[in-house]
Amino acid sequence: MAYLNASSGAAREGKQTAAVTDAAAATSTAAAGANPTKAEFDALRTDYLALRTKVNGLLAAMRTSGQLAP
Repeated sequence: MAYLNASSGAAREGKQTAAVTDAAAATSTAAAGANPTKAEFDALRTDYLALRTKVNGLLAAMRTSGQLAP
């Protein structure tokens, strides 16, 4: 959909961001006790890193399409 660029009065076409797949399901579970085990911590860290990668990919796609400043 076009919109009016108020600073120059020129019509600009909006660009669509490239598709980014949904984040995978979480693999970590709630800690069994008061303190998480190393395996529980590592699973949570893995989920966090996967989500971080997904968000960075989405931001990169938005920059490429011009929706975010580089």
